[in-house]
Amino acid sequence: MTLKIAHLGPTGTYAEAAALAYAKTEFAGADCCLQPYPNIAQTLQAVASGEVTLAIVPVENSIEGGVTMTADTIWQLAATLQIQQAIVLPIHHALISVATDLNQIETVYSHPQALSQCQEWLQQHLPQAARIANNSTTAALTTLAALPHAAAISSVRAANLYDLPVLVQPINDYPDNQTKFWAISLQPTVAGNCTSAAFSLRSNTPGGLMTALGFFANRGLNLSRIESRPSKRSLGDYLFFIDIETDVNNCRQLKSALADLDAYAETVKNFGSYYTIAIEPT
Repeated sequence: MTLKIAHLGPTGTYAEAAALAYAKTEFAGADCCLQPYPNIAQTLQAVASGEVTLAIVPVENSIEGGVTMTADTIWQLAATLQIQQAIVLPIHHALISVATDLNQIETVYSHPQALSQCQEWLQQHLPQAARIANNSTTAALTTLAALPHAAAISSVRAANLYDLPVLVQPINDYPDNQTKFWAISLQPTVAGNCTSAAFSLRSNTPGGLMTALGFFANRGLNLSRIESRPSKRSLGDYLFFIDIETDVNNCRQLKSALADLDAYAETVKNFGSYYTIAIEPT
């Protein structure tokens, strides 16, 4: 049976690199087929609808923080998606162009996160260039050879795949740039040292969020991440995404805290418990 793994495309993205490394690490010897999708939302929809077995999606970058499209889509989908594992991948951006000199470049294309992760370098070396956001770091590479005054921010691996020259690398503002991806499926998770969930409150009242978070603090459970996203219902109405540190010794406390949160909040979505692995791209 072929294991279908969805990722943000086209070929050469960091999501694909994470998917390849994950498949090699977790499914060595298995028949795996990677399937690119045009954006993160469609990648998650593919696993929610059963088109694929797994989806690999970025969730957080060490420089730019949360990936909003992932958070928004995983909340909006009716299917109960479950995180099987977190994958941490080092990110090394390169400036790819057929131009022979930086002064020739008038436009730089890439994913919004990549553009932000290189904004200081761009300001210093390409202040004259317009920055154009694409759905992925490789979206512009298919036409870049015909654009002598353009460049793209992507990986050296992507440049090699598209047979394009690397003008400068690395160009990310911080050398220890990392992105965390989630491997997501419809299968329930079994165990892990981190549990991710999201919830909305019944009303915007003083102390409402503190009460919700208190269910975990009162049981000695640490939250390693708290992120708010607009509910898209009205201004000032938010959803809250949390990562809870867990282990085999506090499973009972976690279950109890989530039960209290479920009774208190308007909606709670538990995305499961999982472990994190650090990998290098293949």
